[in-house]
Amino acid sequence: MPPAGSPPLDHFDDDAYPAYTMGRAAEMLGTTPAFLRALGEHRLIAPLRSEGGHRRYSRYQLRIAGRARELVDQGTPIEAACRIIILEDQLEEAQRINEQLRTERGESQANTRA
Repeated sequence: MPPAGSPPLDHFDDDAYPAYTMGRAAEMLGTTPAFLRALGEHRLIAPLRSEGGHRRYSRYQLRIAGRARELVDQGTPIEAACRIIILEDQLEEAQRINEQLRTERGESQANTRA
């Protein structure tokens, strides 16, 4: 059982849990805190803030930041990298919704024929 006041252990499995400080996140990505701040300024990721006001990042946000770093390392300006990632995310969501609608429509048509 975790000590009183500490988060439950299931938070460690939560992809959205803001477990990483800015320094640790930058270290894990091999980048600088300034790079992470720039991603926030371009609205690619919005880290949560601790009670003391420090930025905290989730594993999901670190994956997005890692993708941005890949694009920037390939020579893409950070503004363009952020926009590319946002558009990729929107496309993936639209494809997921389209597939869901196709599945629902197929089930509906199958029920109508029965």
